[in-house]
Amino acid sequence: MKIAGFTFIRNAVKNDYPVIEAITSILPLCDEFIIALGQSDDGTEQLISSLNSPKIKIINTVWNDDLKQGGKVFAIETDKAFAAISTDVDWAFYIQGDECVHEKYLPLIKKELEDNLNDTNIEGLLFKYLHFYGSYDYYAHSRRYYRREVRIVRNNTAVHAYRDAQGFRWDGRKLKVKLIDAYIYHYGWVKSSKGLIRKGQNFTGYYNPDFVANESVVDSQEFDYGNADNLLLFKQTHPAVMQNRVNAMNWKLDLDIVEANKRMTLRRRLLQFIESATGWRIGEYRNYKRVK
Repeated sequence: MKIAGFTFIRNAVKNDYPVIEAITSILPLCDEFIIALGQSDDGTEQLISSLNSPKIKIINTVWNDDLKQGGKVFAIETDKAFAAISTDVDWAFYIQGDECVHEKYLPLIKKELEDNLNDTNIEGLLFKYLHFYGSYDYYAHSRRYYRREVRIVRNNTAVHAYRDAQGFRWDGRKLKVKLIDAYIYHYGWVKSSKGLIRKGQNFTGYYNPDFVANESVVDSQEFDYGNADNLLLFKQTHPAVMQNRVNAMNWKLDLDIVEANKRMTLRRRLLQFIESATGWRIGEYRNYKRVK
């Protein structure tokens, strides 16, 4: 069995993406790792080149900045990385630049890949998610955040990234997947107040071609950390590869999560209660077909 990792990245330094940590968190599972490196102006190329592993294969790409409707360029760049995977690879593990896998899950993931290798009804593996918010001490658990996504797919030319590369399709249809008991740790919302406002402007630009970033907004406003609906205190450990970043966090965030969670609407409270009690997320969007 052969496993490849793959990702895309551009301007990781400017946007403070933990891309090195993301890659190294799953590298022990991988026989090779493909990085689609977009044109950057902030030292990202040097950062990626610092990865000292014979498994790493870097392909230089040029983003089409005209494709800013709905984040389509993200899917195109994901597909470029996927297409560069060796043909003898069985499974492809996708990791985005702000995601990590805790080392405690690696043995379980490897076993799932071995156990399902010959089951052609399983086209991918579905992961659970923890969305860290504001700092490394809190995570958001609400309907505002996707709770599951496909991150491992079979290495097949029929597979392609869907919409903004949140998930994948197989010749246009949803993949048949198995849910496994492993989490992706998502750190995209772990930023200072100004960092989160700047992130919002940056991402809006990739979804709305008419949007123009305004640095004065970053300077004059503070991020509303109370809009997460339901924040919980994180009491476990972060992946070892993230520990330096956790220790280096240079902004203080002391949230009153009880007060913040009071802002949730009655409707959302009811839906959250049903989900917590039964595990059923009413009306959940699923870009996959769970078969096992």
